Amino acid sequence: MTGNETVLQYLTAVPAWYLATSVDDQPHVRPFSFAAEQDGKIWFCTATTKDVWEELAINRRFEATSWWPGHGWLILRGEAGLEDLARDDIRQAGYDHMTGLGERYDGPNDPTLVFFSVENPQAWICNHDEWKPLAL
Repeated sequence: MTGNETVLQYLTAVPAWYLATSVDDQPHVRPFSFAAEQDGKIWFCTATTKDVWEELAINRRFEATSWWPGHGWLILRGEAGLEDLARDDIRQAGYDHMTGLGERYDGPNDPTLVFFSVENPQAWICNHDEWKPLAL
C-alpha cells in the first residue's frame, strides 16, 4: 500500500477528521470529511465562503489528524495547493459528499465549491509507543 493510500484510508475510515490552520499565531481547527487522490496528490474540498479557505489563502500551511480506532492516528502536514485542478470525477465526488452533509451548491462546477491539493506532504502513523513516517 502506498503512503497516499494509507493516508486516504485513515481519512475515509472515520466520519470526520480535523484540519488545522494558523493565522496571526492563532490556530483554527475544524472537522473535514472529504479526501480523494488525483495524479499522486491528495485533494480536499471546501467552499470559498468558509473561513478555512480565507485562512489557507493567508497561510497555506496546515496540519490534519485522524484517529482510526484500533489502528492509531494519522498526522498529515502540508501546504494547500490552491489552484483548483480537480478532475470532473473528483469534483462530482466532492459535490455529492458536501451536499450529502446538507450543504448547497449549484452543481459540481459551482465556483463556490473549491478543491485544494496537499503540497509538500509529510505524514506519520502514530500510536502510544511509536511514530512511523510514511513515504509520500
